[in-house]
Amino acid sequence: MKILSVNLDQVLGVKSELPSTGKPEFVMAGRSNVGKSSFINAFINRRNYARTSSTPGKTRTINFYNINDQFYLVDLPGYGYAATGAVEQEKWGRMINKYLETSEDIEEVIQFVDIRHDPSKQDMQMFDFVKQSTGFEPIVILTKVDKIKRSQVKKQVADIRKCLNATENCVMIPFSAETKQGLQEIYKIIDDIIDSPDKPE
Repeated sequence: MKILSVNLDQVLGVKSELPSTGKPEFVMAGRSNVGKSSFINAFINRRNYARTSSTPGKTRTINFYNINDQFYLVDLPGYGYAATGAVEQEKWGRMINKYLETSEDIEEVIQFVDIRHDPSKQDMQMFDFVKQSTGFEPIVILTKVDKIKRSQVKKQVADIRKCLNATENCVMIPFSAETKQGLQEIYKIIDDIIDSPDKPE
């Protein structure tokens, strides 16, 4: 994949109407501060296009990144950050659930989990919700793989797969925004999905 153009087409607040883009959408979900913004920057090969922060809960909008005018990366607000407040969390939860359950443009859901730790309760709930609402397991990107030893990677992947109760067919990709490990594999998966002959026009 070659990134030719990137545009942040839409930024939606909790009261916004959900759009119908008519293009494949790859939806990104993960707990606060798991590294989604860093992933976006690595994916599009730009340093600070998506704002990163050490403060959890920074992203409180749904951001639609138009890639090559061909597909969207859709960044959901991070979950599991208590300081956003229960009422706000509930409002976002309803909006995100509605989007995942009703959008006809979603091609895949990509869930981000920190490879250094076992999945949180919210991680497991999101994984199960995606299976229930879409009928397929999300692609799981295991972030911050550069923070652990290479000898630990295989065990961590197996432990996370077990915690999520994921099948052996569930795609799990160790990823590093620093070293770009896993990026080419992610590009290939998206290319294959977009170019699939079974994909309706």
